[in-house]
Amino acid sequence: MITRSHIVNVLCRGNVKQDDLISGIMRSKASMTGIASNREPEDSHPSFLPTEEINEYHISKTGAKITTDSSISVLNQYCDKLPKDKYYTPRPKFQFTHYGDGYECTVTLPSSAMFQLLVGQKARNMQKAKQLVCLDACKRLHQLGALDDHLSPSVEEPPPEISSKSSISTPGAGLGTTKRKELHGTTKVLSMSGSWGSDRSVTKLQGYKLNFVCDQVGQKYSAFVLLIDASIAKEAATLDIDLYLHDKMVKASVSPCGPLELDAWQMEQTKLFQALLFNSLFGKLFIGSKASKTPREFILKKDDVFLWNKENMYLLLPVDSTLDSHKSVCINWSVIDVVATAVGFMRSIYSDGKCNLTDKLNYEKNGEDLIHLANKSCKGNDLKNMVVLAIHTGKIYTIVVVSDLCANSKFDGTTDKKEAKFRTFAEYFEKKYSIFLCHPLQPLLVLKPTHNPHNLLSSKNRDEDNVVENKNRANSLVHMPPELLIPLDLPIDVLRVFYLFPSLMHRLESLMLASQLRSEIAYRDSDISSFVILEAMTTLRCCEDFSMERLELLGDSVLKYAVSAHLFMTFLNKHEGQLSSRRQETICNATLYRLGIERRIQGYIRDAAFDPRRWLAPGQLSRRPCPCECPVNSEVVTEDIHRIDDKSIIIGKACDKGHRWICSKTISDCVEALIGAYYVEGGLKAAFAVLKWFQIETEIEEELIMEALSSASVRNYLPKVDVVELLEAKLGYTFQMKGLLIEALTHSSQQESGATYCYQRLEFLGDAVLDILITRHLFLSHKDTDEGELTDLRSASVNNENFAQVAVKHNLHQFLQHSSGFLQDQITEYVNSLESSSMDRASLLSSGPCRGPKVLGDIVESIAGAILIDSKLDLDLVWRVFKPLLSPIVTPENLELPRFRELNEWSDKNGYFIGIKCENRGDSTMAILNLQLKDLLLVRQGCGKNKVDAKAHAASLLLRDLEEKGLIIPRNASRVEQLEKNSGTVKHCNNVLDVMDTQNVAPPRQKEVAVLSTTTPGSVLDKPLVVKVKLSKGGPRISLYESCKKLQWPMPTFEFVKVEPSVCSSSCGSSQKVAPQGFAFASTITLHIPNGDVISLTGDGRADKKSSQDSAALLMLYELQRQRRFQVQEV
Repeated sequence: MITRSHIVNVLCRGNVKQDDLISGIMRSKASMTGIASNREPEDSHPSFLPTEEINEYHISKTGAKITTDSSISVLNQYCDKLPKDKYYTPRPKFQFTHYGDGYECTVTLPSSAMFQLLVGQKARNMQKAKQLVCLDACKRLHQLGALDDHLSPSVEEPPPEISSKSSISTPGAGLGTTKRKELHGTTKVLSMSGSWGSDRSVTKLQGYKLNFVCDQVGQKYSAFVLLIDASIAKEAATLDIDLYLHDKMVKASVSPCGPLELDAWQMEQTKLFQALLFNSLFGKLFIGSKASKTPREFILKKDDVFLWNKENMYLLLPVDSTLDSHKSVCINWSVIDVVATAVGFMRSIYSDGKCNLTDKLNYEKNGEDLIHLANKSCKGNDLKNMVVLAIHTGKIYTIVVVSDLCANSKFDGTTDKKEAKFRTFAEYFEKKYSIFLCHPLQPLLVLKPTHNPHNLLSSKNRDEDNVVENKNRANSLVHMPPELLIPLDLPIDVLRVFYLFPSLMHRLESLMLASQLRSEIAYRDSDISSFVILEAMTTLRCCEDFSMERLELLGDSVLKYAVSAHLFMTFLNKHEGQLSSRRQETICNATLYRLGIERRIQGYIRDAAFDPRRWLAPGQLSRRPCPCECPVNSEVVTEDIHRIDDKSIIIGKACDKGHRWICSKTISDCVEALIGAYYVEGGLKAAFAVLKWFQIETEIEEELIMEALSSASVRNYLPKVDVVELLEAKLGYTFQMKGLLIEALTHSSQQESGATYCYQRLEFLGDAVLDILITRHLFLSHKDTDEGELTDLRSASVNNENFAQVAVKHNLHQFLQHSSGFLQDQITEYVNSLESSSMDRASLLSSGPCRGPKVLGDIVESIAGAILIDSKLDLDLVWRVFKPLLSPIVTPENLELPRFRELNEWSDKNGYFIGIKCENRGDSTMAILNLQLKDLLLVRQGCGKNKVDAKAHAASLLLRDLEEKGLIIPRNASRVEQLEKNSGTVKHCNNVLDVMDTQNVAPPRQKEVAVLSTTTPGSVLDKPLVVKVKLSKGGPRISLYESCKKLQWPMPTFEFVKVEPSVCSSSCGSSQKVAPQGFAFASTITLHIPNGDVISLTGDGRADKKSSQDSAALLMLYELQRQRRFQVQEV
């Protein structure tokens, strides 16, 4: 045996790898020597001696098991999954007690574990005792659900009250997202239904008087009465609404006037009145045509039951103001009888299916200067402003003047149809309508036709729908033989009101639908306004003066708070990570979508702008039918029928059966908006009621609050006894349960010093508390702020960085209890950076952003949670404490957007692109941003702890450069200066394309290129850029836009000019659209090539602006190809 040996290792000088290997061997040797020298006597017994029985914990269901050997590893895995941060890593602690016959081990788990303390069984040595206590801890964790049946750390399962609620099968991904589109039905307004249309006895209907007052003197509107079967909700029955016409405003008001009775004859007359007027104005009185190869038929010739839908039954009748009183209304039967008589005359004309005037025109020949109408003779002076019905078209006109032409005059196309292939007016009516005029020498009448109804509900539409029509009104007058016109003797003030009905009745129906939803929710209907529920049902696509966006933002905060408080109180043993997981599962869009579908709120959502041309009154046929081609068999769709990613789908547009495509997220948003609506109207109690209706459990009983308070009473670890008193004085609030404040100040690293709790659970609750309080404050303080700016205000106020600054401002960080030197260093660095914020701006920009440690924001939230529990959920009290701490709260006047977003928005608005490159450099990130202007390339780099901070730093530097060049107003400039600067908006390429229009774009003509200015050449590409162009509408613009973005060229700008229709290119043949308005548009495109030329080209004339942009863009692409910059490929 060799008793002594020496091993010599020869290493290469400077070989680091071999040095590390030898050092590792030496450390292993020292470790093995130490273990052997400290081994217990029992561990050195021979292997043939009896050993202890191996303990294990076995799960029969899965076959998983834990032995004493693996128990320590499993317990460590469990602790590793507990909430942690870079200042503290949760792990078990072991304490041994020595007895004469062995050792006993006590394990202490982190405060976020399911339990904290467990004493193990005795064992012969410390290692065995440690294994036994770990095995017992694992058993208990499994029994408590912290370990699953595979004995791995449990993943928090969805709350059973959520996962089991929805019985509707919704396969596929994307629930609650904008990408998922679904086909849903529309809920009918039950109050509008009725079966009285076919009654032959006296019918009793509820009456509501409609009054109209115009803001222009002399413009009168007749009063009407709405007759309906059911009583309608109070808000609808007392509605006051402003209707915005082009050059005036009409205030409409609704008021109940009691029940009215109609006998069978009166009912028939009123139905004829309504059917004739609504169809002649907005619908059609004839069905069938030569084109459809069906005989032309007068719809009121016989039974008109098919015109009256039982789901939409009401009457709109004029009121006789001379007999009207405040308590009752008197229907103007004289007007109704005149219109009903006209229907009888039309029936007699079309008795055999064809227009037969010969036998009806029996006029006496006399010497008076009379104009012979279809059923009446009048003096020419009495015709002005008379309302007449054309027997051959079924349309209503107003007589303007008697012309000098007659039916034998040369035909000029100025009738109701612009035809130019007939010699005389008489020939036109003979060949077009098979009508032979009896009085061809009578002077023709100049008529003003009626117009389409407009959306009068929003002031936004005031100058949009009516401008073109008013410009061309003088050109829309037509000539008509008098004998084809039936005088209706309808007062102008009665006729005017019909143009108000589509908008007024749409708003009434919407309010009644909102009341219907309110009745379904069934929470003290009188306390909740139908107007607010209507707002919660209305999306931005409706183009109303209101939408669900603001309520959705508030409802999101209310939902988060309600769920957070309920989870906090209900699950006292769950840590912050588990609570956050359950909260996220409850409030995520996918869950809200399922709950909304369960309650069928998709049918109530209004998701498309009101189109008055598709609105139908009872008894009216649609001029713009949209036949149902949906993949469903019924009118009522109560679940997800079909999901599609087709971008050509028009969201919100309904077919005639009410089916429409809705984004899945819209349903989730409506759930949140309804929660917000009930909170605004009835506070938390009402919000909790609607949450319960959606089957979201949020109720908190008094016993749970007391239990949470009692659990905090054991918090007695406090290194500094005066901490509580000092902080209470600073907050201005005295805690009833001091342990809550102690818990709110204790970081998890303090467990190293013996604490058995930390602030994480209170921080989870306080996060939701401050969210709802600040959002409520912003919502109520800025009622005229749009939803986008309100979201920005909330984001600027509710964030960890803002709370961290609040903590430092009020020295709350000095009360933080922790045991991390690294954390202390970071806090000190952050405090110093804030204190030195008075240094010059250039130094701050060069140093980059300094973010506060998350712990500082956390303690602000945890203190808010502690006060809420201590005050037994008094949110108003928490706000009284925190409002001074959070002041000054951001306002629209001092709102500062994130720097990168500010730069991005400026670049988008001015047509520039930002190049972004990020690199990781150790613990930090560097971002390089380059901004190509027309004649200058700006490049800046920033650094930060992550990409967001690095890009923000670089963006700050670029914004400073733009300020110095006068291209952007500094942040400290006055509001007036900013508005003046922002008013000059660059017109750049509009890439909002109509994907439904697949009309081809004509190839470009040869044009002369105008070079406005030339700078030093430096933009010549190494090789031409391959550009693929689609000739469908929008294709050239998209290709040019994407090419500019790829090369970082400024976006092109467009200017429009009007040209004669003859200038329109016809190179596409029949596919080219003809300008119906009498003029065309030509676009001039200007492209600035950096360090190169400024190219300006004018495209061909087109019927619409976007098509003219396509023409100019395509011309620009081919010009760049001629300059060998691009290689254009048409696809």
